[in-house]
Amino acid sequence: MPVAHSFDPDRAAIWSERRKTLGARVRALRLERGLTQEALALEAGISRNMLITLEWGQRSVLADRLGDIAEVLGVTASDLLDDQKSGD
Repeated sequence: MPVAHSFDPDRAAIWSERRKTLGARVRALRLERGLTQEALALEAGISRNMLITLEWGQRSVLADRLGDIAEVLGVTASDLLDDQKSGD
């Protein structure tokens, strides 16, 4: 019987794709709104380094922080997570 926390390469690949999709959407919306990384990070209460790694798909983010980022971008957190949206 597999251990619940054992490494699952298929699950890791799914997580990686989700992070990349989220990061690309955040970046696209930031650019559409004419915000620098510094401005978005400051308004969302996160570090610029955190935002950079989020946009590159290298970091996940807590739901609370995702809500803060979405608020600054003028969208909902679910808009950032919905991979069917094009970054409106």
